[in-house]
Amino acid sequence: MSLTFRYLFAMLCGALPALLLFFSLRPLHLRRLKWNGLCSSPRREAALALFWMYCGGAAILGLTPRWVVRSLAGLPLGMPWNEAGLPFFSPGNVNLVLFDTFSQSTYILAANVILFMPFGLFSALLWRGFGWKQALLTGVCITLFIESCQLFIGRTFDIDDLMLNTLGVFCGFLLALAVRRLRPRFAAELLLFPITSF
Repeated sequence: MSLTFRYLFAMLCGALPALLLFFSLRPLHLRRLKWNGLCSSPRREAALALFWMYCGGAAILGLTPRWVVRSLAGLPLGMPWNEAGLPFFSPGNVNLVLFDTFSQSTYILAANVILFMPFGLFSALLWRGFGWKQALLTGVCITLFIESCQLFIGRTFDIDDLMLNTLGVFCGFLLALAVRRLRPRFAAELLLFPITSF
């Protein structure tokens, strides 16, 4: 079983609870939209559900200790859970040396960019007015939050991750621009509309 599949399985462990939370909050969400005179197409709701699932999976990979991710990724292979008995909370490290992690494999560097692309993609497709400045700000803020949390779970605050993840969000935004240009009708269905014009 490939490492990529195992990490996707680990993400699924966060995606499913996020999907349940999405559906439990959906009636409140739809009521709020109706109160504001807005409606959301089924396609938009499906995209929102996928975005929630992605955020849940990304939270597992970014906001839990490495041993949790490895344990979840090892479940399909029958590997034991936290065999070393490591704690959830422990002090992390700080790496502020630019390009220090660039000596790692291209797979890891690409994964950092690709993992954060959906933040830019979904945000640009689902919300009006999400431009390049918002994409960069979103990338920096989300990554700062994740990297700061990693200081308390035995992981590393890494300046290179900050750059790569922000680049990933921006690449996702550029992908959304391409979708809007190539499939304008599809992209339009992902936005909220006033009830009278839907």
